[in-house]
Amino acid sequence: MAVMKKYLLPILVLFLAYYYSTNEEFRPDTEMKKVVSRCLELGAASAHYIAGSMEDMTFAEQFVVKAGKLMGGLDMLILNHITQTSMSLFHEDIHSVRRVMEVNFLSYVVLSTAALPMLKQSNGSIAVVSSLAGKMTQPLIASYSASKFALDGFFSTIRKEHLITKVNVSITLCVLGLIDTETALRATSGVLLKAQASPKDQCALEIIKGTALRKDEVYYDKSSWTPILLGNPGRKIMEFLSLRNYNSDIFTSN
Repeated sequence: MAVMKKYLLPILVLFLAYYYSTNEEFRPDTEMKKVVSRCLELGAASAHYIAGSMEDMTFAEQFVVKAGKLMGGLDMLILNHITQTSMSLFHEDIHSVRRVMEVNFLSYVVLSTAALPMLKQSNGSIAVVSSLAGKMTQPLIASYSASKFALDGFFSTIRKEHLITKVNVSITLCVLGLIDTETALRATSGVLLKAQASPKDQCALEIIKGTALRKDEVYYDKSSWTPILLGNPGRKIMEFLSLRNYNSDIFTSN
C-alpha cells in the first residue's frame, strides 16, 4: 500500500478509460462510482469519472478537455481500454476490424492528441497499455493484434519525435501478457490451455511505476524471458542509425 501511494499521490489525475460494447449488464454510473470510491480509499485527494463510449471520437476528445477542467490539468494519461472481441479465425469481417481499430487504436491517438497541451505544461507522461499480441503474432486475434501493433508503431514514433524536438512528455508502452481479469479469463477460457495469468493488482502497479519512471517500455508477463526475447535490441540499433539519414533542419523548423 505504501508503495502504491508513493506513485499515486503525486499524480494530479490518473486517467482510466474503459469501453464496453456488448456487455448489457454494465452500468457505467454504478461501476464508475465504485472506481471513484476505491481511489479515495487508496488515498487519492480527489477522483472523478466521465462515462461514455470510446467508439465516439468526439466524446474521446471532449473527455480529455473535461478531465483537464475538473482536475486543473493533467500529469499522466493512462490509455487502457479495448472493445470486446472473441478469439476466432478471421472470416472477412471488415466491420469488426474497423471497429477494433477505431476503439483500440484511433481513440488512443485522439485522447493523447487532446491531452498533449496539458501534458506539455506539466512535463507529464503517457502510458499506452498494449499486449504481447502487439509484439508477436498469434492465431485467433487478427484484429486485436493489428490494433496493438499499430499502438507500438504510432506511439514509439511519437516518442522518437518528442526526443528529437525536446518535448518533455514521456511515452511508456506497457506490453502485457495474460492478466487475471474476469474479461481476459472469460475470453481465453477453453482456448488457451496452458497459459498462466498474472495478477492484475501487481500489473497495475507495474504500469504506474514504469510510467512514473518514464521508461520507454514495460513488460509484464509470467515469463522472465519475455522482455529479453521481445525487447528487440536490433530494432533499437536500426532506429538509432536511421536518424543519420534525416535532414535535421526539418525538425527545428516544425
